[in-house]
Amino acid sequence: MTSPKKPSEPLALRAFESEVTTSIDMAPLLKIMEKLRDPKTGCPWDKAQTYQTIVPFTLEEAYEVADTIERLAIDELPDELGDLLFQIVFYCQIGKEQGKFDFGTVIDKITDKLTRRHPHVFGELSLEGASASQQVKANWEAIKAAEREQKALADNSEYQSASQVSVLDNIPRSLPALSRSIKIQQRVARVGFDWPELEPVVAKIQEEIEEVLHEVNQPQVDQAKVQAEMGDLLFAVVNLARHLKLEPEQALRQANLKFERRFKGVETLAFENGKALDEYSLEELDGFWERVKLIEPR
Repeated sequence: MTSPKKPSEPLALRAFESEVTTSIDMAPLLKIMEKLRDPKTGCPWDKAQTYQTIVPFTLEEAYEVADTIERLAIDELPDELGDLLFQIVFYCQIGKEQGKFDFGTVIDKITDKLTRRHPHVFGELSLEGASASQQVKANWEAIKAAEREQKALADNSEYQSASQVSVLDNIPRSLPALSRSIKIQQRVARVGFDWPELEPVVAKIQEEIEEVLHEVNQPQVDQAKVQAEMGDLLFAVVNLARHLKLEPEQALRQANLKFERRFKGVETLAFENGKALDEYSLEELDGFWERVKLIEPR
């Protein structure tokens, strides 16, 4: 599906589009979705869905894409990406039924956004030299900040002033907590609220560990306080990951997979020794764990 050319489109974009030919036709997929939602002949399950009920499936499909990539199962990736694309088509069909938007609207929105955020490609902005990549990132963030300010002013009344727009606006609360933490930290770091070196970052983690232990060792343990301190500790660990230029969500997923793989190795050794897991002592199980670590490829 192609959208009509807009008079405001940059010449560079129009020149680029004129060179591109595509055999991709979204119509069959859109027709399938329309048929699934047909009030009379559609699928009962698909007809019953709403924006809200589809969200868990969208998240699941996104994680399946991530899992496929992390397993390097690239042959499976087109299938998983198709499942994720279908989620978008589903939302668009509901939007179309309500007269709010359709798939073409979504294409127009992302086309406009990418064009607007890449003035160095589709506009007249020139970026050169070794720092070009950093300039692109800085310019991207500046454009996004301006967009957030405009959105906040539009969403609120005339009583909302630009000075009241927060750098933390529009970070989705539905994001996984680790991902949202790093986005919060990245936003405030851009306005200078950040440590420039690792030492205070690590010291903060040690401080938060002590505060967790302090609450745990109280004569009467207050679970709400323990949870609050544990949250602070996790937030501090995410900050360390950010300073190390790591994605905490991905790092934890990889750690989960590693633990799962190693524990299955422990189960195998336990089975080979003829007893159930709960019949071994912790010391024996730990011994199996160390054996698995030694034979596991790095």
